[in-house]
Amino acid sequence: MTSTAVERLRVGVVGVGALGQHHARVYAALPDVRLTAVHDADAERARAVAEKHGARVACDLDDLLGAVDALSVATPTVHHHELALRALRAGRHVLVEKPITTSLAEADDLIREASERRCVLQVGHIERFNPAAEALYRHGTQARFVEVHRLGSFSARSLDIDVVLDLMIHDLDVVLALDGSDPVQVEAVGVPVLTPKVDIANARLRFASGLIANLTASRVSMEKVRKFRVFAPATYVSVDFAAREAQVYRLEQGPAGPTIAVERSASPDDEPLRRQLASFVEAVRGGLVPRVSGLDGRRALALALTILERIQAGPGR
Repeated sequence: MTSTAVERLRVGVVGVGALGQHHARVYAALPDVRLTAVHDADAERARAVAEKHGARVACDLDDLLGAVDALSVATPTVHHHELALRALRAGRHVLVEKPITTSLAEADDLIREASERRCVLQVGHIERFNPAAEALYRHGTQARFVEVHRLGSFSARSLDIDVVLDLMIHDLDVVLALDGSDPVQVEAVGVPVLTPKVDIANARLRFASGLIANLTASRVSMEKVRKFRVFAPATYVSVDFAAREAQVYRLEQGPAGPTIAVERSASPDDEPLRRQLASFVEAVRGGLVPRVSGLDGRRALALALTILERIQAGPGR
């Protein structure tokens, strides 16, 4: 089914919890898009979200697929593969939240199905759409060292996965997009603190390009931190994803000698989720490769799983 056959793209959301409810909100406000239906295991929650945004509650996934051209899958990660695969087999375009799936084999299933059905498969790596990230793409592509801190307080959501798949994977995707080469050395440590899974982790990555990336992720911290710093020849870029702010410092040679040029940008009201979903809709309408494809999601997942393997193997292994 193609989106050009309808005047307004019919969209739906599967899973309208902490994150999915915002997918519904944004879809309902996008131009030339109609939020048609939502589905959730919690029927009362689905009803509240549907009523708020003028949609209806789908009694099950098949009911929702019969009412939409495209959908977001915003359920716990363990359900991503099953739900997204059923949607793709029905010929529907899918935005699946990150991580794409729990395994590379499952990710390959989705990528293959999307290709065969000629459907858009986009993965919800939202920091790619953070306006502050634009400074990274303009000035950070020659990075030699990257330092990342993504810290947050404990939350009951996403406890089905480790902090590497929950939080760090955001920054792994950004690093992979910036550098382009493959990691050739991965060192990592991590420990469970409040759950049986890894709650705080650190990874040090060396890429074929020579880039070194040091990433820390925690979901047991007292404050929310989303800092991404890039060091490149004659350039330093500091991005605050939470505040949607960026600062760029560049060494410039002038008549009076070297000086530091400073560029600051801030877009606190430019919501990344809106940019992400608008990009998804554009890809569906235009038959385009999405900005964050299934292959991108698989690449980030592969690196995250390697980091978890290093953590489980223990130091020095």
